[in-house]
Amino acid sequence: MLTDKIILALTLLLAAVYFYATAQIPSLEIGDPLGPKAFPILLGVILVLACVLLAVEIIRAKPQPAVEKDAASADSAENAKHLWQIGGVVVWTAFYFWMFDRAGYIATTTVYLLALTIVFNRGKWLANILTSVFFTIGSYVLFAKILGVVLPTGLVSF
Repeated sequence: MLTDKIILALTLLLAAVYFYATAQIPSLEIGDPLGPKAFPILLGVILVLACVLLAVEIIRAKPQPAVEKDAASADSAENAKHLWQIGGVVVWTAFYFWMFDRAGYIATTTVYLLALTIVFNRGKWLANILTSVFFTIGSYVLFAKILGVVLPTGLVSF
């Protein structure tokens, strides 16, 4: 499917940019022997593994039988809708990255997740709000308090 191939290509591009950004992290000569690059490299490897799994799924997918003209036009409209959704998520994610240091982890992540869940989980306001808030708080506690990762505080500092 075309959408899967586009997602694969964009995810590979994201992985390449992510690995480049990880390589820019300075190495410390003292302290933790793994250094500050270990966790980002692990996340990058997981991202590449996800790409490999998606590629395997694309390769294993059985070709669709020939469809009628009306069904083909409906598929074309559906593909266009998916492309707009992918584009919207890419733009929204770029905006999230841009706002991350300015507004801080908690504010930007909550708003980012809330907007995505509203779009992809329509009508479930309570679930969307709770998911966005609790995921943000849980990940903040895990990274900032337990693992000692410095996250931007921005508007909210605690």
